[in-house]
Amino acid sequence: QVQLVQSGGGVVQAGGSLRLSCVASGRTFSRYGTGWFRQAPGKEREFVAAITGSGGRLYHADSVKGRFTISRDNAKNTVYLQMNALKPEDTAVYYCAAASFSSGWGMNWEYDYWGQGTQVTVSS
Repeated sequence: QVQLVQSGGGVVQAGGSLRLSCVASGRTFSRYGTGWFRQAPGKEREFVAAITGSGGRLYHADSVKGRFTISRDNAKNTVYLQMNALKPEDTAVYYCAAASFSSGWGMNWEYDYWGQGTQVTVSS
C-alpha cells in the first residue's frame, strides 16, 4: 500500500505560481504512475495531469497544458505539479494519486491511492 502526503497549497494572485508536492511511502514508487486531480465546490473531480512511473511520458489536460507541468523525482519518492500563470478558475482542492495499473492515457489509469488534498485559491 502507498501513502501519499501533499504540501504546497495556498493562496496566490492570478498570474502567479505554486508548486505542489506529493511524497509517497514505500520502496517501489517508480512502479506507480501518478496523477493530479482537482475538485471545485459543486463540481466533479477533474483530471489535471499524470506521469508514468519512469517519468518518461507526461499527460496534461487541455485546460492546463502550457501552464502546468507534472514531474517526479523517484529518488525522493516525490511527484510535483508546477503551476504557472494561474487563473481564478484553477481554484480547487488538488489531489495527488498513484495508480497500480497505468496503461494507456493518464486520465484512464486505475488510481488506487490518494493524498489528503490541498486547497489552491487563485484571486483575481
